[in-house]
Amino acid sequence: MSAEAVRPGAVPGAASAVSRGGRPRRRVLRPGRRPGVVDLRGAGRARGAVELRFPAGDLVVVSGLPGSGKSTLMQRVVPPLDRRGALVHRIDSQDVRERWERGRLRRLPYALYRPLVRVAHYLALRRALRSGDSVVVHDCGTLAWVRGWLARAAVRGGRGLHLVLLDVPPEVALSGQESRGRGVSGYAFARHRGAVGRLVGAAEAARLPYGVGSAVLLDRRAANTLETIGFD
Repeated sequence: MSAEAVRPGAVPGAASAVSRGGRPRRRVLRPGRRPGVVDLRGAGRARGAVELRFPAGDLVVVSGLPGSGKSTLMQRVVPPLDRRGALVHRIDSQDVRERWERGRLRRLPYALYRPLVRVAHYLALRRALRSGDSVVVHDCGTLAWVRGWLARAAVRGGRGLHLVLLDVPPEVALSGQESRGRGVSGYAFARHRGAVGRLVGAAEAARLPYGVGSAVLLDRRAANTLETIGFD
């Protein structure tokens, strides 16, 4: 699928950056209104608070390197309801893992029950997709079949599929892994780097994966200014 690269100021439906009183206010960007890529990376592009708004019922995939801050971002900016009061599903395998770690298996090494966590995560994602509600899902980027599944679900349901890509340097992601005390092997991290690098490169070239209608590129600064991933 081809896509059009769009600068933030050219995004359809973007709110003015200045309020009537002359004070900076939150910018509302609506990437899902037409195929395209919104690049908020770089000094000066993510000025002030930013809110991303997608059509209600659409699917948003948050992807990036392990340790880049995907789970933290989703916990902070994804509200439980859309603007009409309908449920927004936040699907993150990290949430599943933490629930299991607080349960009866907490004394066991994670490697022993990781397959069960994966199964529980994908079952939760399946239920969310079947609900027809808005969904924001954490994706590591290495499993092409997951993106294919999401794309097919979006097409069948007449819904849009969108990417939010966290583009951070590998050393920053490794630092994030260290700070949370949960790392991945060097081999796995290399796979993640390759997969995420390909996604970022495709977005930069405005060649989005099959079924994806829009993408938003964030660096650490832009992620910090993002206040909401919402639906209306």
